[in-house]
Amino acid sequence: MFTSRELLAKLIAFNTVSRESNLALIAFIRDYLNDLGVACELDYNAERTKANLFATLGPDDRGGVVLSGHTDVVPVAGQAWTVEPFQLTERDGKLYGRGSADMKGFIACVLAAVPGFLAQPLSVPVHLAFSYDEEVGCLGVRSLLAELERRPHPPIACIIGEPTELKPVLGHKGKVAMRCQVQGAACHSAYAPQGVNAIEYAARLIGKLGEIGEQLAQPEHHDARFDPPFSTVQTGVIQGGRALNIVPAECQFDFEIRALPDFDGQQIVDQLADYAQRQLLPSMRARSRDSAIAFEPLSAYPGLATDPHSQVAELLAHISGSRDFGTVAFGTEGGLFNQAGIPTVVCGPGSMDQGHKPDEFVSQAQLDGCDALLERLTNWLRDGVAAT
Repeated sequence: MFTSRELLAKLIAFNTVSRESNLALIAFIRDYLNDLGVACELDYNAERTKANLFATLGPDDRGGVVLSGHTDVVPVAGQAWTVEPFQLTERDGKLYGRGSADMKGFIACVLAAVPGFLAQPLSVPVHLAFSYDEEVGCLGVRSLLAELERRPHPPIACIIGEPTELKPVLGHKGKVAMRCQVQGAACHSAYAPQGVNAIEYAARLIGKLGEIGEQLAQPEHHDARFDPPFSTVQTGVIQGGRALNIVPAECQFDFEIRALPDFDGQQIVDQLADYAQRQLLPSMRARSRDSAIAFEPLSAYPGLATDPHSQVAELLAHISGSRDFGTVAFGTEGGLFNQAGIPTVVCGPGSMDQGHKPDEFVSQAQLDGCDALLERLTNWLRDGVAAT
């Protein structure tokens, strides 16, 4: 048997930055589970360079509780690390390494709990679901969920182990990420009125997004459960222009909407597209018929707002020891699980205050707390509470 700390050291050693393959890590988990007598299913991407892993412990004639985690991590390039990012380093009770908090710490605890799950006559099964490419738009888990929806006994609940300091979380915002491409017409800057300045029209679109964001921030749109308590819009990347003396023919920018769970972020995209069609394109095409404004989706996932009186919320309250349900600002795969008909909550070791940063860490105390939480889950499933 390995401890959660020992398993975390092994998991961190795999460089699973999203642009890299996760197959070596998945093979390690598969072999670890196979050695314990647990069969695994792998679901590959089209290029067979990445895979999801799914496994069931306990009876297979009914749906169980999913313990879900993503295996990819964000890059370390350009960050000022003082320790080796892909090697576990311990200092003063803190375990450093890329992914320690987000979210290999949770996966390590789940794997360490497997012998305990197997030692009990579980009345309700536990499903392990480890995905790829969460950090770039919750991409990998979608095919896994499509497979689960086809099964005769789909899971009854899901716990996403994102870092919440083991606090029970029932909600997060959704996200829509888009790219806008503006095609104008180039000319010498001395004759600027004869061209169509793509940067200037992109700026007008970005200004419109700012106006929409201000409208969303009005008190009537607030939901006090979230911080900030309203849907937000922001432009993060812009590119355009070749030289100062050339009116730019191309410009593109990327923007995102972080939407409250009951708000469809696509509405903002539609509103911006309508503004482009009605207000901008007529004047652009008056000077160049080839002018265009196009929108390309980059990624999206739904928000999450689980009923605090639901069975999965009661389960989370029981195993976490708290009914102080909260929300998080970051997104998870939870909205997709919930959308697939699997009621979902979020709870895991560590804090996102350390996630995505240099010298990312999770404390040993948080791992110990997660180990205890999973032991309480084992007892809950053994006693068949979930079957009621």
